[in-house]
Amino acid sequence: MKRSLFGRLWPNVTAVVLFIGLVFPVYWMFATAFKPTGDIISEDPVWFPTDVTFEHFKTATEADHFWTYVSNSLIVTVCAVVFSLIIALAGSFALARMRFKGRRGFIVGFMLAQMAPWEVMVIAIYMIVRDASMLNSLVPLTLFYMMMILPFTILTLRGFVAAVPRELEESAMVDGCTRAQAFRRVILPLLAPGLMSTSMFGFITAWNELPLVLVVNKEAESQTLPLWLTSFQTVFGDNWGATMAASSLFAVPILILFVYLQRKAVSGLTAGAVKG
Repeated sequence: MKRSLFGRLWPNVTAVVLFIGLVFPVYWMFATAFKPTGDIISEDPVWFPTDVTFEHFKTATEADHFWTYVSNSLIVTVCAVVFSLIIALAGSFALARMRFKGRRGFIVGFMLAQMAPWEVMVIAIYMIVRDASMLNSLVPLTLFYMMMILPFTILTLRGFVAAVPRELEESAMVDGCTRAQAFRRVILPLLAPGLMSTSMFGFITAWNELPLVLVVNKEAESQTLPLWLTSFQTVFGDNWGATMAASSLFAVPILILFVYLQRKAVSGLTAGAVKG
């Protein structure tokens, strides 16, 4: 009886401890953003903000070029995710449904591309962008972010396409659909969970990327939010209140995306499975 109780208890306790360890930094970031400066620099930690203030958020949003950074980040990230999904849909379908020479090597190549650290390629990317006279532009950022998330997107969607029974596609083609129509009407709705998970990964990856924009975009009009976060570090010290407020604002789109896509992924698990 005691062993059985311990066997059921320790996984739950471990899960709770891990949950607290993962959530506490996020809580501390949001809590610090609402604390007065005196509570932030106090030697005794203030666990719960009592005197709530929005001054730090005002400092963050009134920083130079804030809305420019927001629009640049949204444009680059959304475009990179959308373009990668369009290409990945065709690539994943080909890898999952078609048999051609060199297919296995092609898949291994995508895996190796996913494993390669992009940071070691920053100098080469800078030289390419410089030679193309595209420095301080959002176009190269969008293209390279797309290529950064494309291998993972193709490999992940390939697994979802392969999990869809061929009989569903063949049945639609027997009923008169072309291969493209069968893909759009039968397979694509069943890929909703995969599209949601891969788009979430791509959005987070492109949204958080810093080294590339730091190198190829030196002008404020073409920079993004990750670089904006560094503006609260000065020779006079760190403005922790504004930094935490800026970090909170930076994290809000990802949290909203996660909540929205999580619901869509669940609702799309059976979408398209019934012929109507």
